[in-house]
Amino acid sequence: MEKQVPECFYRLSVKALIRDEENRFLLVREDNGFWELPGGGLDFGEFPLDGLKREIWEEMELKTNHISTQPAYFFTVKNHNNVFIANAMYETRLESFDFVSTNECKEIRFFSPDEVFAEKCVYPNVIAFAELYQKEPLNH
Repeated sequence: MEKQVPECFYRLSVKALIRDEENRFLLVREDNGFWELPGGGLDFGEFPLDGLKREIWEEMELKTNHISTQPAYFFTVKNHNNVFIANAMYETRLESFDFVSTNECKEIRFFSPDEVFAEKCVYPNVIAFAELYQKEPLNH
């Protein structure tokens, strides 16, 4: 029996906006070759900042030293599995970039929006974010 999802349902995903000195943002390459924003789905009852810390640790075994208390960006998109997701992106700083390779993260790299548009293997939410970031970049 197929599970019925209410029309107004969005899976909530907490994402890290980690930027370099050139104002590019960090993406992680999964074992399938696709680039994704760091972070993931928020567990039921979990606080967003706790979920983001957990996801960064699970993906890269990295610790954060700062996560903003309010999202810098919020956007919705239909993902590659045809599921509607709401992405809350928090400005985040890491203690280091010495990540441990996992199935969820084989490589990390900073991208500009134009570099995202030129890349073939990116998820729909990454493209949606790059479009938003290009229109409304954070400059601090």
